[in-house]
Amino acid sequence: MLAFSNVTKQFGGQLLFVDASFQINPGERIGLVGPNGAGKSTVFRLILGEDEADDGVIERPRKLGIGCFRQDAGDARGRSILAETVAGAGEVAALGEELAELTARLEAAGDDLDDVVARFGEVQARYQDLGGYELEARAQEILHGLGFAPDQLAADVGTLSGGWKMRVALARILLARPEILLLDEPTNYLDLESILWLEGFLRGYPGTVVMTCHDRDIMNRVAGKIIEIDGGAIRTYGGNYDFYERARVEEAARREAEYARQQAMLAKESRFIERFKTHVAKAAQVQSRLKKLEKIEKIAEPRRIVERRFEFRTPSRSGDDVIRLEGLRKAYGARVVHDGLSLVIRRGERWAVMGENGAGKSTLLRMMAGALAPDAGTAAIGASVTLGYYAQHTMDGLTADHTVLEELEAHAPLANQGTLRSLAGAFGFHDDDVFKPVRILSGGEKARLALAKLMYDAPNLMVLDEPSNHLDIATKRSLTAALADYTGTLVFVSHDRMFLRALATHVLELGPTGPRVYGGSYDEYVTSTGREAPGMRA
Repeated sequence: MLAFSNVTKQFGGQLLFVDASFQINPGERIGLVGPNGAGKSTVFRLILGEDEADDGVIERPRKLGIGCFRQDAGDARGRSILAETVAGAGEVAALGEELAELTARLEAAGDDLDDVVARFGEVQARYQDLGGYELEARAQEILHGLGFAPDQLAADVGTLSGGWKMRVALARILLARPEILLLDEPTNYLDLESILWLEGFLRGYPGTVVMTCHDRDIMNRVAGKIIEIDGGAIRTYGGNYDFYERARVEEAARREAEYARQQAMLAKESRFIERFKTHVAKAAQVQSRLKKLEKIEKIAEPRRIVERRFEFRTPSRSGDDVIRLEGLRKAYGARVVHDGLSLVIRRGERWAVMGENGAGKSTLLRMMAGALAPDAGTAAIGASVTLGYYAQHTMDGLTADHTVLEELEAHAPLANQGTLRSLAGAFGFHDDDVFKPVRILSGGEKARLALAKLMYDAPNLMVLDEPSNHLDIATKRSLTAALADYTGTLVFVSHDRMFLRALATHVLELGPTGPRVYGGSYDEYVTSTGREAPGMRA
């Protein structure tokens, strides 16, 4: 279907990949992986024809339907959510609009009636062949899967938040059903229920899927092939993400062994040459070995992947009762989100708060953190509790003119450079990244920096609303490892199943029938309920 043959691409002063070759075949589901800046977005642009290779050949059929979802929803407005979604269906959407125009002309019964009737028949046949009469129903099904309620579909897209606009943009691409579906981090703005729906949709997708994704579970359950971009090379692995990681470790060990063997041989030959270079009797042997060394193709020192880990300072001990909720009530107009919620969270517990869209997860965390007052009841913090609260708006407190390192220094003036660089590295800011100004950071980078500041503080209670959003798999693993060793109390909302499995010791499920408490891990919750998320069947 599509092939890269010995492709070389440079971006600015950075050489992204050299002599890269790989194939994308019909029906494959491919995970595209690599560190930030490795060239994943460039591969997407090359596939789309928006950019050209500096060298090599990219082979693609002339008529190849490609749809691409990017982290840019644009500024759609003026159409309903349903109409905006249907408009993305390509030819079939255009045919639908033409049918509507032809129907109006038929009703007007003008002089060109015969021509209109003939064209109407052609358009209607093509529209039917492309599934046009099921188009709106399919659009509603996709929008529902991505979290939209039926009564929302008539609303203007322009009234939505950025995250919900991203869901509409994703729905447009999925509805279009292109032959190749390119997805750039499709789960970033989805909750767990929508992620599970998307996972099922992609597994049954009839075309080819190529995606970048920080959700390890989707990469394992959907992808059957991994293409890695790293260090100027592109490598292909025939398996899911877990297989890729194992194969990568084995390859790294093999390359290290080959490099070590050659280095030992070169050192031995060099010692012989150095020792006998002035001995006449050994002159022939010395010359022979010199020529041998000149002909040997040197193995480059392997790139070593070092995952930096951040270790918490030991937080102070809090009282036994960390958060006490009594008769908590919160409503937005006529919509009651919480009504009489009571709960005690004790020292050392790790609570995952779960629920469908609109169940009030973020609202509850804001009341726990004191950022939102309840309409009735109390949310009280216990004795000797130091609170750390993280939400998506936390990044607004960053100073735009600071570099990453200066922001950390201002927050922790007594910390040494080594500690702060280690902290920055654990959250994805490596080497010269620490000198980036905050004002040029992406939303995800700002979120990571805000999270790093909170982690440094090591409060004995952390309330975290979607802390794993925008983190790549390696950074997410560092955060999960740090929180697993954290000795304080944790309350969090997350749509990442790896995160939930690793951390939760209790689950609070919010739903229309009221809150339900599960005293066990996330896996025990799934076993108990038979589903991975509220309202979802296993």
